[in-house]
Amino acid sequence: MKKTVAVIGAGLSGLSAAIRLAAAGYVVSLFEKNSAPGGKASQINLDSFRFDTGPSLLTMSFVLEDLFNSLNLKMHDHLNLLPLSTLCKYYYPDGSVINAYSDPSKFAAEVESATSDKASAVKNYLAYSKKIYDLTADLFLFRSFKEPSTFLNYKALKTLLNINKIDPFRTVNSANQSFFKDPKTIQLFNRYATYNGSNPYLAPATLNIIPHVECSLGACLPDKGIHAIPATLSQIADSAKIKIHTGSTVEKILYKNKDVRGIKVNGVKEYFDIVVAGTDVSYTYLNMFDNLNIRESKRYSTLTPSSSALVFYWGIKGYKSPLITHNTLFSANYKSEFDDLFTKKITPGDPTVYIYISSKLIPGDAPADGENWFVMVNAPYIAGQNWDEEIKAQDSTIKNKINKTLGINISDYISVSDVLTPPLIAEKTNSHLGSLYGISSNNRNAAFLRQNNRSGYFKNLYFCGGSAHPGGGIPLVLLSGKIVSDLIRKDYD
Repeated sequence: MKKTVAVIGAGLSGLSAAIRLAAAGYVVSLFEKNSAPGGKASQINLDSFRFDTGPSLLTMSFVLEDLFNSLNLKMHDHLNLLPLSTLCKYYYPDGSVINAYSDPSKFAAEVESATSDKASAVKNYLAYSKKIYDLTADLFLFRSFKEPSTFLNYKALKTLLNINKIDPFRTVNSANQSFFKDPKTIQLFNRYATYNGSNPYLAPATLNIIPHVECSLGACLPDKGIHAIPATLSQIADSAKIKIHTGSTVEKILYKNKDVRGIKVNGVKEYFDIVVAGTDVSYTYLNMFDNLNIRESKRYSTLTPSSSALVFYWGIKGYKSPLITHNTLFSANYKSEFDDLFTKKITPGDPTVYIYISSKLIPGDAPADGENWFVMVNAPYIAGQNWDEEIKAQDSTIKNKINKTLGINISDYISVSDVLTPPLIAEKTNSHLGSLYGISSNNRNAAFLRQNNRSGYFKNLYFCGGSAHPGGGIPLVLLSGKIVSDLIRKDYD
């Protein structure tokens, strides 16, 4: 008889796991508390403006393509991906600008023209980043980290014999300082630590794998926005006879002794052979089990969450900006910014501002005379802050920074707006304390502390999503779904 599987959460990881398991013959039911699939990769519409609510670019698109291949589908028949010729435009307080071109040689020349660093330094750095990827990707990204088979092969042995080359003993910042002298270049590459909610002055330099993924492997955007990815996957899931239940809040995971038996959803108990939790791991342990007192759950009450975000969605009318699709307005003192986030637990006094304008590539996302601005600053996880005051302060600070950078009064052009706060992130996506990536990676042991994809305590329970192995970001959460499906097939086929 075919095994039945309940997948909690129709975000990208849950969709990935569900689709692969259905393709392997399992009977899959997908439960989503919100009115539509997507999770953090959702969308909102404000008047004639459309906004992606979370992720804003796609890297490692081959991971997504592999998911389509698992159903013998061709990705380009369902999604049209637009490559980014410029990954991001960086603005500095002194008025200088660096364009991060997707062509590594062109990017290196741009850094040389805008800073005191040589193009050769950028090329050497990207080669170093590639080395980390080559040594760690198969071990840390594409497989379960706690399976013996992950380590019993030549690639794993090679990584272990070259442990220093993955740079686990320096911080991101100290490694970047060894390659570059100009503070602008260092700040640019330090920013990549924020891609998983970490502090570059504390996080291990192994995270310098990320520049290779973006700068060398490239990035793109679907021609209908990031939300087109979960929207398309949910259509495929439906055609694969996966039962998708929206508006269905999973309140509890049912278990007896160490055996998971099913879920309680909208007050009703439903029984399954296997449960896949695509929800935040901390939230799952702390809220979805009755009378649970085990080491795994206790551990998550002590680990430091990653950073969160404060996002303003602005519909801009009557102004066409010189900005591109992805833009970053840097702070004057980057270290102080992270001290505010992780030590003082306040939104930064001088924040780095990220502005994503999908209408630059997707004209239908805004009226002809306007633009849709997704304006984000890093924020601390929830720790007793007065978010009304934080919003008010950041709204003013951000607008002043934009006005100074672009020489305008942006308030004159905002026709409609909304805001996303850490408490709202927690409410909408069940993210523990509003953190975006589960636990922070602000120490060298973080990779080993992240939740394994198979529960170490319960039978029949598996985890996927940004708070589980291998981590956050679109390609990694898709991979977490793949790893879970591989483990389940290994355990039950």
